Amino acid sequence: MSPAEQRSITQVRVDSWIWAVRLFKTRSAAAEACRGGHVRVNGVTVKPAHQVKLGDEVRIRHAGVERIVVVERVIHKRVGPPIAAQCMIDRSPPPPPKEVLASIPQRERGAGRPTKRERRETDRLMGRSD
Repeated sequence: MSPAEQRSITQVRVDSWIWAVRLFKTRSAAAEACRGGHVRVNGVTVKPAHQVKLGDEVRIRHAGVERIVVVERVIHKRVGPPIAAQCMIDRSPPPPPKEVLASIPQRERGAGRPTKRERRETDRLMGRSD
């Protein structure tokens, strides 16, 4: 594809775009995340073939971390990290401080399934309610 043809692209598949800007290591992993409901475009859960365009907000939940990026440039081929950074605006929240992560109780490996009481205590600490 010539540079002139590449500039004329206005929309591209969401799985292709999030792979091209290096948010996922492989395109199949990006497509799997879309099928699993971990990718949202403008607040709507999307399938891998959904088309993204300039200005769309893409939210990705990957490895327990939420990334929020805005499409700055539409590309369909994987590019190097410096160019990938120019293709999106990262609006992700900063990671929690290490002190907060250290205060979350961890079960010992091999301790088995938590009891109902332990699960409720963990849910209360995490701020979850039924």
